[in-house]
Amino acid sequence: MNNKNTKKMIFLSLMVSIALVIYIIESQIPVLFPGIKLGLANIISLVTLIMVGGKEALLVMFLRTLLGSMFMGSMSAFMFSIAGGILSNIVMIVLYTKFKKYFSLSIVSLIGAVFHNIGQLLVASFIIKDFRIYIYLPALLVSAIVTGYFIGLCAKFVEKNLSKVNMFKEIK
Repeated sequence: MNNKNTKKMIFLSLMVSIALVIYIIESQIPVLFPGIKLGLANIISLVTLIMVGGKEALLVMFLRTLLGSMFMGSMSAFMFSIAGGILSNIVMIVLYTKFKKYFSLSIVSLIGAVFHNIGQLLVASFIIKDFRIYIYLPALLVSAIVTGYFIGLCAKFVEKNLSKVNMFKEIK
């Protein structure tokens, strides 16, 4: 294995570990409204997307979701998280790679947060076999706009500082 691959593997391992710690800490914060969380671990997925690429961002999200559900959640929590995570990450990857000159990272993150909620509602409607669950969508969209924008700002700050670390300058 060459030096670049080793750096990339170390970086991805750190990203999964950091995202998992954030996920576990955030799961201890009481929710104000059912189903609405800050989604702070998504900062790490966005940083991975920017610094390494889309495939790796999906991997970090998948491993964080799998491990987080094993440690803190349940199978139903995994299904909701993975559906929202896959949908939102695919949308953010497309927006960031194809349209980054038109959208700021905060807008990419905001749109990703909206699609995360849509993915979770798709799973919920499938499980309960009732599409009336979508009445909950407006509240989720308001939270997605606020939290998604904030997550994008945080990701830009983290990426800016991580890219200054010599070890991570050339991992893409």
